[in-house]
Amino acid sequence: MIPFNKPHLTGKETDYIKEVFASGKISGDGNFTKRCHQFLQQKYNFKKVLLTTSCTDALEACAILLDIKEGDEVIVPSYTFVSTVNAFVLRGAKIIFADSNPDTANIDVSKIESLITSRTKAIVPVHYAGVACDMDSINAIAAKHNLYVVEDSAQAIDSFYKGKPLGSLGHLSAFSFHDTKNIISGEGGMLVINDEHFEKRAEIIREKGTNRSAFFRGEVDKYGWVDVGSSFLPSEVTAAMLLAQLESIDKIQTRRKEIWNRYYSLLKSLEEKEFLKLPVIPDYATNNAHMFFIVLNNLETRSKLIDHLKRNNISAVFHYISLHASAYYVSKHDGRALPVSDMLTNQLLRLPMFYDLKNDEVDFICQKITDFFTTL
Repeated sequence: MIPFNKPHLTGKETDYIKEVFASGKISGDGNFTKRCHQFLQQKYNFKKVLLTTSCTDALEACAILLDIKEGDEVIVPSYTFVSTVNAFVLRGAKIIFADSNPDTANIDVSKIESLITSRTKAIVPVHYAGVACDMDSINAIAAKHNLYVVEDSAQAIDSFYKGKPLGSLGHLSAFSFHDTKNIISGEGGMLVINDEHFEKRAEIIREKGTNRSAFFRGEVDKYGWVDVGSSFLPSEVTAAMLLAQLESIDKIQTRRKEIWNRYYSLLKSLEEKEFLKLPVIPDYATNNAHMFFIVLNNLETRSKLIDHLKRNNISAVFHYISLHASAYYVSKHDGRALPVSDMLTNQLLRLPMFYDLKNDEVDFICQKITDFFTTL
């Protein structure tokens, strides 16, 4: 079976983890955490980063930093993972779902302004498949209405918008290092703070609401409970694994892009025959090869293709189910139809995509997809 995902290890992870155990410092914010922070801030010119236990936790920290409360509204695409919205629902926010762009599966920017009310607090664009949303337009809308922008950059490491790294364009951003991502630490995430107004409080929230970080820097003579917060620090074991990955990011990205481009070239003829649609990379965006997806013409075709690939020992999977229609939120949604989100729910299919996927395996997958359409 060709799996949908297979975590890639560089070979240095175990060496670094052994260093952690030898050091006697296993809990968070040790040497490896600091090295990860330094690497990411230097490579992507992020103003401040803080490793977290997950992207979900980074998003929850964002919601706390923005003082989201009961009655606030947050605009989010419906076609996203539940963590994007859960972070704000936990603080009492009402989620206002936006539809998606059919080419990129990103938020439909043309629909955002009509969703803004006096209760709107933030816009949360999700860079689907690591491809940038139209951030100039989103930031202009946010500035006009005095709103915050939180980038959900879970899939967007090493991807850019007009030359600027994703995650650096909103007030705050959250990344994932889950083992389905390009760069992994098993579980893990990162909070990026681009507005210096949030820097000190972000440290406090991440440290259970205490000023412990300031204490260890010698800025206060004792630390105590000064704000709300949670335990968002990953262990040094997680940070050690992440550093090994980060040090190989250019190599990892080069190979993933080779695989992505091979898929695209081999499946292009099927798009020309209108059997499917391939991903679109806007001129303002780069492709970090996080995901390769195709969009089929209907749900029936997708279901049959999944079965066909499975019979040929290939694991291909659909992705999100529209959150506005979910069991938990359907009664809270305002009833607007979001047809593109529903179309993506029913017709988008993700193909195997991981560093160790071989060229002949990509060729085999594409041949089986071609065979499927030639027999229809």
